[in-house]
Amino acid sequence: MKIPFEKLRFDTARNLDDPTFWPKGWAKWTPKVLVQIALYIAVCLIVILVVPNSLFDTQTKSITFTIGALGVWRYGWWFTHAVRASVYGRIVYPRMQRKGQAIWNSGWRPRHMHFMMTTYREHREITEMVVRSIVKEIVSSGVPGTIWLGSSDRFDEDIIQDFLEREARDVDITLRIIRQNVSGKRAAIGLVLRAMCRLPVFDDDLVIFMDGDFVLAEGAVSRCMPLFKLYPDLQACTTDEEVICIGPRWIETWLKMRFSQRRLAMQSHSLSGRVLTLTGRMSVFRAKNLKQLEFIRLLEADHLEHWLSGKFRFLSGDDKSTWYYMLKQNSHMRYVPDALGYTIEVIEGSGMERMVQNFRRWSGNMLRNGSRAIKLGPRAMPFFIWWCLVDQRLSMWTMLVSPVLALSATVLVGFDYLISYIVLIALSRLLLSLFLFGYSRKVEMSYPWILYLNQLINASVKVYCIFRLSKQRWSNRGNQSAGGDGSAMLELFRTWMARWCTAVAVALLFLGTVHYTSLAEFPSGERLRDLFAGL
Repeated sequence: MKIPFEKLRFDTARNLDDPTFWPKGWAKWTPKVLVQIALYIAVCLIVILVVPNSLFDTQTKSITFTIGALGVWRYGWWFTHAVRASVYGRIVYPRMQRKGQAIWNSGWRPRHMHFMMTTYREHREITEMVVRSIVKEIVSSGVPGTIWLGSSDRFDEDIIQDFLEREARDVDITLRIIRQNVSGKRAAIGLVLRAMCRLPVFDDDLVIFMDGDFVLAEGAVSRCMPLFKLYPDLQACTTDEEVICIGPRWIETWLKMRFSQRRLAMQSHSLSGRVLTLTGRMSVFRAKNLKQLEFIRLLEADHLEHWLSGKFRFLSGDDKSTWYYMLKQNSHMRYVPDALGYTIEVIEGSGMERMVQNFRRWSGNMLRNGSRAIKLGPRAMPFFIWWCLVDQRLSMWTMLVSPVLALSATVLVGFDYLISYIVLIALSRLLLSLFLFGYSRKVEMSYPWILYLNQLINASVKVYCIFRLSKQRWSNRGNQSAGGDGSAMLELFRTWMARWCTAVAVALLFLGTVHYTSLAEFPSGERLRDLFAGL
């Protein structure tokens, strides 16, 4: 695949202050966009007028009210996040930002900048863009820096060494290469942290965790660092992301929609002084936490005890492990919305396969870590954050109830109900997308449908993964996989038991909904006794 590196260099040089790249306020609501929205609503209204309304027939009225009740709950929860995000983005964070900027302008600087970077056979041009962005941040801040490279391949080491010798000879920057002897990103991070413990890295030093395909926008570091001076209890923060996708256009739109969702959710969570993940793309930590043996061991060998899979290690999700450690310590964590970086996604091969793999990885990481975080209880964190974790478990089931109810009603009264349901989806997801447009670089009229499909596929993947938590695959880092470490007979039993549990869960979901819709009725106890008596 030919990668347009010139365009990449141009795009990654932009930041949140560039109005041509990131229009704010009404600038993104162009006449073309307003016409598209008007046509979208007009088509929905025409369908409503033309198609017979069967939503409130005698047979389907209860189904419609149930779908509506679920919708009110979900949309109310979404609206709660939107209000909280607006409060954080418009009131709380601007105050933090002004105070932090005043600290930075006064001349305060961290003693040293530590960049903990992992990479695996990345494209040379992408690696150079990443390192160049680090060098720019070190130069602009006037603070010496160290790149701690967790590496498993000489290929990446040579690229970074050559670049620093060629373009950063006069910069006060040190490259420390820690070659891993065990495969995996977690092992690489663990070895880097152990190397830090052997050198004079002070407790109040700040360490930036970042991936080898994440390019820092201008000022990303300087917007994070002073917050740790401003808030002595702040232990970690995570940053904004924008995606630059080299691959199918629909994948890029889907990822941009997900990053818009992320911005809204992160700002809402951060209002409580916590976040739900310390994103591995870029997060900043106080060094004193990273030097704790418990922290290092959790990253290296994080594991879970599962009733079906037994004890198994986590393959990916190092960002969830760091977050879980901080959550257990009741640590103050924040999201920094104006510290921007670019994730460069190169999609080679099937875009659909890559999307499903990402869903399985993200959903699996959420399920593996969410259950143990919930067990900490609401006293270990703000109640809102604890309930967000609970809601993640509930939403995967409630999202599937509505389409099953709609299909049941379609069987009862005909195809008209399904058309009415689709119009309801079109209008409701447009309403949700209006919130997302405020956090997206531009208005995309495909968001309502991508949002619905994203919710539907995500819920389905979570149901699949919840009985297969040990099965893991990570194509981004050498196509690693995990799971299936027991004997052949034991693994066969686990595989069939997972299939059985999934089938039972889906069957119960389906039977519960069709019984509720009166499409099918469960036999009474008396009828069952008569049946068995006849046998």
